[in-house]
Amino acid sequence: MRRLSPVVTLCRVQLDLLFREDIPSRKRDDVLIVASQIVPVQFVRNRRAKHYILRVRDDGSVRLTVPAFGSKREALSFANTRLDWIEKQLNKPARTDALREWTDGTEILFRGVSTRIAVTVEGSRTRVVLSDHSFSIRGETPCVRHATQRFLWELARPELAERTYELAEEHRLDVRRVTVRNQRARWGSCSAGKTISLNWRLIMTPESVRDYVILHELMHLRQLNHSKRFWAHVEAACPGYRDAEKWLQENAGLLR
Repeated sequence: MRRLSPVVTLCRVQLDLLFREDIPSRKRDDVLIVASQIVPVQFVRNRRAKHYILRVRDDGSVRLTVPAFGSKREALSFANTRLDWIEKQLNKPARTDALREWTDGTEILFRGVSTRIAVTVEGSRTRVVLSDHSFSIRGETPCVRHATQRFLWELARPELAERTYELAEEHRLDVRRVTVRNQRARWGSCSAGKTISLNWRLIMTPESVRDYVILHELMHLRQLNHSKRFWAHVEAACPGYRDAEKWLQENAGLLR
């Protein structure tokens, strides 16, 4: 029996997911399947464009520019040849080099509460206090923002993993692995291999929002799409999810 190549297999998986009857809430031609994730696509027709243009937006969606002679079908075909690139863009670390530095008195969100950072210099070390946590940075001109974010990331890693396994057990779901990453366009994701990936910045959100993101990804273990059936699972597990969604939209700048 002839074996199918990985590319052909991937295309068949995509077609199976896109044309399943339980994905009626979106048009079937305005999504891409990237690493088992459904990614929304926005089509923009530009008569001046000479070729198809693909861009990954900050909200995690894909913008496809279609030239005058082109079509949505050809645009999607073009995008499907760039799935590896799209995945890399979605998983790119958030850029911090152009952002303002954090200094003594800077307020940031920590567990959903605006919290002031205290920065003091002690000889060759800089001491940073955030709520009931503190740490030291070595060097004459340390980057407080970068060091604080790294500290929060390390703090978030075990907390988010533990909470994910707790909620998975509560809802009788099997999670094989939990990773905590520095993503620029996603709060979280769930793979077909039952791996939940979460953004460390969830430690900056209220607990209710954190739990919603985790539950959202866990519900993908039951429905790997964003169909009406999926959202029914989300609402059953997290009745206040709309408030959490609103909070995430209003604070999307945390991902930058």
